[in-house]
Amino acid sequence: MKFSSRQPEPASMQLAPMIDIVFLLLIFFIVTWQYTRSETELSVSVPTAEEGAQKNRVRGEIIINVLSDGSLKVEGSVVNLAQLREKLSLVAKQFKNQPVRIRGDGGVSYQRIVEVIDTCQKSGIWNISFATQRPEPKK
Repeated sequence: MKFSSRQPEPASMQLAPMIDIVFLLLIFFIVTWQYTRSETELSVSVPTAEEGAQKNRVRGEIIINVLSDGSLKVEGSVVNLAQLREKLSLVAKQFKNQPVRIRGDGGVSYQRIVEVIDTCQKSGIWNISFATQRPEPKK
């Protein structure tokens, strides 16, 4: 009896699925990068402080922008205090110790900032920080 030594054909690697995954990852990172850039309103001029922590963002942090006219902007949309409370309540139910950063304009009234803090606390969020910037160095 003669046995034939047939070697199986080498398995070929499919490139199309791998290219699809690479493009999906690329799109994901571009979209999330654009999303984080839109959270910080450029029209908000935060107050200056000599001391303070670096502006390292916490993952999943919600940014509340308080504009100079007192309006609130969260995730690119203008909201009132009731809408803010509803949004924060839903998030607080899902995530314990949810971080929130308040970016209040330097010209906005202190009462408006206190109203935002009060709304956060009523929603069950206690991990609140404030955005500041370092003063310009004196020449």
